[in-house]
This record gives sequence, C-alpha cells and structure tokens, in this order.
Amino acid sequence: MSKFRTIELSDKAYENDELRFLTIKTKNLKGRGDICLFVPKNAANHRDLPIYILLHGVYGSSWSWSMKGGAHITAKRLMDKGDIRPAIIAMPSDGLWGDGSGYLSHREKDFAKWIVSDVPEAIIETMAGATKNSPLCIGGLSMGGYGALMLGGQFSHKFKAISAHSAITRFEQMAAFVEEPLASYEIGDSDKNVIDLIKKQQGQLPALRFDCGTSDDLLEANRTLHKELQELKIVHTYEEFEGGHEWPYWQRHLKQTLSFFDQQID
Repeated sequence: MSKFRTIELSDKAYENDELRFLTIKTKNLKGRGDICLFVPKNAANHRDLPIYILLHGVYGSSWSWSMKGGAHITAKRLMDKGDIRPAIIAMPSDGLWGDGSGYLSHREKDFAKWIVSDVPEAIIETMAGATKNSPLCIGGLSMGGYGALMLGGQFSHKFKAISAHSAITRFEQMAAFVEEPLASYEIGDSDKNVIDLIKKQQGQLPALRFDCGTSDDLLEANRTLHKELQELKIVHTYEEFEGGHEWPYWQRHLKQTLSFFDQQID
C-alpha cells in the first residue's frame, strides 16, 4: 500500500534520455511535489541501486539540474565509461515555497521531511532496482548546497555522503537571494547555520565534501566553513575551482559529486 494519497509516474513511451518524472501528494507539503529522475536503462537488473539526491538552488524546480545542468547527461557518461556504477539520480523540487524554501522545516510545511523521507520512499515504490536498502547520498548547489549540508548533517543516519557546490552556509545569506523576509520562514529555534548543526553531529557525519568557485560571492563563506571544520578536526574535502555562481561551474563539477558518492557506497 502506498504511503501517498496519489502518485503519478510519467509514461515510458514519451520519455527521453532516461529521464522519468514523478508527482506525489504528501502531507509534508500539504499538497503535491515533483521529482525528476535519471534511471539507468538496466536498472531492473540491479538490486539496492544507490539513490543520489541533487537539490537545486533558488528560483528553480525539479527540472533545473537536468534542463539547466545536464545532470543526467553527466551521470550517463560516467556510468557508460565505467567511472561510476549505476545509480538513480533524483532531482526533486524544494517544495516551491517563495523564491526558495531552504529545504527547512517551516511551521506549516516540512520541506526537510519531503526531501529526506518522501523522495526516497516514492522512488522505492515506483522504480525497479530501488529498495529500502538502497544507499542514499545528498548533494546540491547554492541553496541546494545548504540543504545538502543541513539535511545530511541532521539526518546523518540516512546518508552515506554529502556534497555541496557553492553552498550557502548560514541562513542569513539567503537574504541576498530571496524576496521573502527571512522571518517569514517560521522555522523556530532549530539550527539555521551549517557549522552549528555540524558541531552537534561530530562523530556521526557522513563522508563530506564541498567546493566553491574562486569568483563566487560565497567563496569567503565556504572558506570560513572549511576553516571551522579544520579547527574541529572534522574530516572533509574542500576544493576551489575557477568560476562563479553559475551553471557552467556546476555543470563542470557535478562529476566530482557523483564520483565522491560512488566512492562512499562500498
């Protein structure tokens, strides 16, 4: 029996590039949510296929990672070459609240549980090769990088690895991107900053990496997080590459995320 009141899956006859689309109704969103999926053609021949969740940034939706970032093309290329093993790439919407939900638990809607619980469960219900034993990893860009770091830390028991590109690292940085006043997020007294949450999860964190472009306005914030993690002696990988807060940067460096995830699922 499905957990969801309704679950709609795209028809294979009309799909391209191994992309599939799910729409589900969930109590966490008090409505419907969308997920774009890259599912390898041979998925049915596998069991416990890993699920890699990629979170988009502000202004985006479930189509962003595929239709602006070509994530499915990168994933297929790496899998076809044997650089990474087959995996399902899940690209959900953030819940479509304002310019960006932050992937946080608001008073009325729980965008965190939408990502952490609903997305994997919907995939397991509908996709061949995915099971309750499928390893989970989480990554994202900008606001999605913030979401990956926060959710990966908060729900560390669920994830094998976290990877973030050009991440927002402190909640107040959202103000530079969104129209909505930060007070309207109604997230209460829960942790809002990555380092505060990570301090509480020392010794329990999944494998962690993040990167940022050398022309990105969030570069200093990412350098600060790297330094804070070093001072806490928390094992992680931090990298800087040429580029800014833009899709060409994320397109180029998604391969680092997918390769990192593949290395952590043994």
